[in-house]
Amino acid sequence: MTEFGKALTVTPTPIPGLVVVDLPVHGDARGWFKENWQREKMTAAGVELPDFGPVQNNISFNDAVGTTRGIHAEPWDKYVSVATGRIFGAWVDLREGPTFGAVFTTELDPSKAIFVPRGVGNSYQTLEPDTAYTYLVNDHWSPTATYTFLNLADETAAIEWPIPLDQVEISEKDKNHPRLSDVVPMAGKKTLITGANGQLGRALRDLLGDTPQVEYTTRDTLDLTSPTLHTDRRWRDYDTIINAAAYTAVDTAETPTGRTTAWASNVTATAALARIATDNGITLVHVSSDYVYDGTRTGEYTEEDPVSPLGVYGQTKAAADTIVATVPRHYIIRTSWVIGDGHNFVRTMASLAERGINPTVVNDQTGRLTFTTDLAQGIHHLLTTSAPHGIYNLTGTGQPTTWYDIARHVYQLTGHDPDRVTPVSTHDYYANTSGPIAPRPRNSLLNVDKLTEAGFTPGNAAKLLENYLAQGTS
Repeated sequence: MTEFGKALTVTPTPIPGLVVVDLPVHGDARGWFKENWQREKMTAAGVELPDFGPVQNNISFNDAVGTTRGIHAEPWDKYVSVATGRIFGAWVDLREGPTFGAVFTTELDPSKAIFVPRGVGNSYQTLEPDTAYTYLVNDHWSPTATYTFLNLADETAAIEWPIPLDQVEISEKDKNHPRLSDVVPMAGKKTLITGANGQLGRALRDLLGDTPQVEYTTRDTLDLTSPTLHTDRRWRDYDTIINAAAYTAVDTAETPTGRTTAWASNVTATAALARIATDNGITLVHVSSDYVYDGTRTGEYTEEDPVSPLGVYGQTKAAADTIVATVPRHYIIRTSWVIGDGHNFVRTMASLAERGINPTVVNDQTGRLTFTTDLAQGIHHLLTTSAPHGIYNLTGTGQPTTWYDIARHVYQLTGHDPDRVTPVSTHDYYANTSGPIAPRPRNSLLNVDKLTEAGFTPGNAAKLLENYLAQGTS
């Protein structure tokens, strides 16, 4: 008999992500009623039950006791509940990882449901006639989808079926699925990294490596401005997009052609990724900039400070931030003065020092260097620890400096006289420059306390500069 009046509760199982949901069922002599899936209540009942975004509702009807469905792991999440009757369910973790092969069994009636994450094999045996169960899934069925199967009688799983398998109705296909020892585990969802040839993209590749679960793209392999972007990948196969692609030519962005390109690359493309992420339950990581601020305040900028960009580049980054903030699962990483594997200020100063050139460098812009190794590790930390979504500042730590200070430090660290570097104001530096010049924020200091509270403290910028130069800049 279905139990009436239970409180809504969510109970974890030994299989990560597989949770049992006790449902309040209200009944009397006329029958019963239940809220089978109530998004607001259920996602608030415990962090174990995600807001998984179902897009399809299926019903399976079985007229005979003992009807047994094979153990199938599917490439989507599903939420299963019984409408009529009663079933015995068996779930086996068929995903890559330490819990591969873990088993959980229980009975389901109309007062109990179960959330089955992608890659967990599920099977059911009816215990009453005229049993129907429903399941919500968060992807549309596709003939190209990859499934993972397990034999119902696998000795390792050792499922104790209430009705012996030789006495029940089973399809021939389900009888011939592989044993656990022969099962190829289902791989996790993929991470897509755009801008793979940029400084941050290279650092992310160094950190994450070349694995089938990480896809690195450039503008040659994935056009983010393409009108077909939403169909250029099977996006349900991804759980994370790290958007490291951007148009960063801040001065050229002030020209008519540059302005068009900057908005297309930094805003239109980001909006397309935001829509894809929202529609497919993907976490979107977006790298932003200190240029979203006008640099007029005293002290460090926090994530809550209002943006007020001065130039076109900053305007495109601020617009993209606003768009990405609408994605349910997002991280906006505001950074500044980025240094990595590629053309950058530190490499330029080291080259000038070696060639005997005495540069003039601005001394009225204040900030801290950010090294891409730190940037990549900070992003990885937020993702792997499931930190609260939102905006995070991520720059190097330590004493504030100017570009002039940094240039002197580079000369000193490379064995050259730092007095060869001459200070100049931003106004005087660009006084004789022809063509548009983008306004620079005079204060680019970003407060990283929120990131530190999330468990990641960026390295000291001065120390990281020493390490960077010690590794060579050629």
